[in-house]
Amino acid sequence: MSQPFRRKSLRVRHLGCRPYQMIWQAMSAFTDRRASDTPDEIWLLEHAPVFTLGQAGKMEHVLDPGDIPVIPVDRGGQVTYHGQGQIVAYPLLDLRRCGLGVRELVHHIEQVLIDTLAHWNIHGKRRPGAPGIYVEGAKVAALGLRVRRGCCFHGLALNVNMDLAPFHRIHPCGYPGLQVTQVVEWGGPAQLTDVEDVLLTVFCRQFGFTAEPVASFIPELPARVMV
Repeated sequence: MSQPFRRKSLRVRHLGCRPYQMIWQAMSAFTDRRASDTPDEIWLLEHAPVFTLGQAGKMEHVLDPGDIPVIPVDRGGQVTYHGQGQIVAYPLLDLRRCGLGVRELVHHIEQVLIDTLAHWNIHGKRRPGAPGIYVEGAKVAALGLRVRRGCCFHGLALNVNMDLAPFHRIHPCGYPGLQVTQVVEWGGPAQLTDVEDVLLTVFCRQFGFTAEPVASFIPELPARVMV
């Protein structure tokens, strides 16, 4: 593992509920246009209902999408579902500047999720060969990343207080019969903001950042497109 991180600034954007395609294009453009001195950011948001199919994804794992769109994307992993009541966090980090490899990045993000859940005495665990975090065998958080030009985008999704029914329309993460759960079912808070606050604090501690809240607009879109 790497040496302890030096404290550095992390720009934090709370973006509300946004269409998936818009955010995907924006974080991809942000990654392509960033320079060596571009500050790292994290975007915290929800998505309107959508199934996303990662680079390893197979349509055979999408059983019955119905009226929910299916979007093939350039992150790692298989198929998952995003919807309101789920926290999505996109860390946009310069891995070289952070001194991180991909495996370390995944390990640290998983630890962020484990420590966040532990705040409410929820015992999250890793599962070998299946990135994400599980509670009593049910998946509570998914992880899918992409690294380009030494920088990462995409990120994590933590189920908090949502309608889990759409997960029955897919094989979550490509595993038939995989059970899915959420924070509220284990005694955690129902409000996303309560979980977001803890998640952000734990993320900054884990990666050695100091949070710097900034205006809630998407950098690669006009500033007038406000939350």
